[in-house]
Amino acid sequence: MSTEPSRPPVPTPQSRIHGCLLGGALGDSLGYAVEFDDISTIRSRFGPAGLQDFSALDAGSHFSDDTQMTLYTVDGLVEALEWANAGTAADANACVWLAYLRWLATQGVPVPPSAPVPQPRWIDGQAALKHRRAPGNACLSGLATGEMGTVYRPVNPGSKGCGTVMRSAPFGLIPHIPADAVYKLSTDAASLTHGHRSARQSAGTFSLLIHALVSGQSLLEAATYAFAHARGRDDAEPALIDRLERAFQLAGVSGPAAGAGRLGPEDLVRELGEGWVAEEALAVALYAVLATAPDVAGDTAPETGGVDPQSHFREAIVLAVNHSGDSDSTGSIAGNILGALYGEDCLPAEWLDSLEAPDVIRGMAGQLVKVTIA
Repeated sequence: MSTEPSRPPVPTPQSRIHGCLLGGALGDSLGYAVEFDDISTIRSRFGPAGLQDFSALDAGSHFSDDTQMTLYTVDGLVEALEWANAGTAADANACVWLAYLRWLATQGVPVPPSAPVPQPRWIDGQAALKHRRAPGNACLSGLATGEMGTVYRPVNPGSKGCGTVMRSAPFGLIPHIPADAVYKLSTDAASLTHGHRSARQSAGTFSLLIHALVSGQSLLEAATYAFAHARGRDDAEPALIDRLERAFQLAGVSGPAAGAGRLGPEDLVRELGEGWVAEEALAVALYAVLATAPDVAGDTAPETGGVDPQSHFREAIVLAVNHSGDSDSTGSIAGNILGALYGEDCLPAEWLDSLEAPDVIRGMAGQLVKVTIA
């Protein structure tokens, strides 16, 4: 009888798509319960260790605008791919912009009469997506102009809020397209609402990380690849590079780690930021995933024996949301990463039981699977 540890099967592309979207929604939902609480308030509510589980939330939790906009990103990409599959060229970024305008309508924000009137789609009829859940100011104001922002004609030119990163995982979920195309799709879509270079590059780097994971790279390989791409650009944004480099160091991946063990909430914010801006949100989430990986210095791909995906998911999400900052966005990004890495196997069943509108999330995941894989 073999004594080697059993090895979970490599997740299917379908499982990675579902896992990424559901995992992001779980991280978003747990973090949304404490998004506007500082760490002292979180501890007073949930004890010294902070919020550990959905069972501590007597009234349950909802997902926020992060999951709403992520699903509308999916819908825009699905529409562009439906046109392409039918043999008609479509501007993917225009489709995403029209999807975001339909999301804006769910938030009760008007647009000028000159703005286009998008045709309704399945997602627009889902009641769970029609609540206002603390949407980012730049997302609202950028779309409310009725102008399709671009890199060369930006709306909100000084804004680098995390609203670009938290909605950008779906760009990395499209199989069989080059990495450069993933990056361009993501950064172009970021320009629809945010004009700062860091907002665009943080979103593009995150989408590349998801793309690498879906392509089968291990966690460390994918993270290193995405970071190298960000650092190698001629116009590399220093704030993004500094934050990501520090996240790698603190997780013990490269350079001297700052002390032993995982960072506490106060140290996490001091070292990487609160997550309200794009590069901070990505760095905090990436640190949480790397620092809780069973063997961050080795191969953490799903096929490696000894890895418990659900334990990794729980620990990383708890670390990502317990701090004085943008807990729903850092939790959402971390959940996207882990879902893309492990597929649905990493999602705790009792957490899924607490998730709002899982049928809507699965419905959008199924649409993306249909137009890309099926």
